[in-house]
Amino acid sequence: MIRSDVLKSIIPVITDELVICNIGLPSQELFQLDDQPSNFYMLGTMGLSSSIGLGLALAQPEKVVAIDGDGSVLTNFGTLPTIANNVADNFVLLIIDNGSYGSTGDQPTYAGLKTSLTAVAKACGCENVVECQAEDTADELRKALSSGQMTIIVCKCESGNIPVSVIDINPVVIRDRFMKEVARRSG
Repeated sequence: MIRSDVLKSIIPVITDELVICNIGLPSQELFQLDDQPSNFYMLGTMGLSSSIGLGLALAQPEKVVAIDGDGSVLTNFGTLPTIANNVADNFVLLIIDNGSYGSTGDQPTYAGLKTSLTAVAKACGCENVVECQAEDTADELRKALSSGQMTIIVCKCESGNIPVSVIDINPVVIRDRFMKEVARRSG
């Protein structure tokens, strides 16, 4: 399975959650597969999906899923100790670890070599960290969302991309419709 297959598998699981999706191809794939006002697509901010997701989870009670990539987490390595020290039990970080920078040409990341993001997250103090294979991601995400505990899932999948178009919604519109959805849910 490649990242787009993982995204397809989790779409039925994330129908009621606020979703922050990683920059580049992950956002474009999610947009193409299942655009929702509850999805916030990152544009131009590599490495910040997990940080924005955590902030959103801390600021309101709805469940938040941040979909990040190994390359982005490596770019913002400070996110893992920040998450460990600011527990939000309505937050799930899904790291889709394909061992490559998929949006820029599939160059290998260190997570595809020696660095284990699962081990790093645990070393940072994250208490509920699960590593799974791509085909088990939907089940692990379902468990995490029902557990009521902040969870980091590291999904190991193959590198690869599908052809996608750019997101044809203005970034201001993406922001505004997402903010309206958050406000609607928060009452």
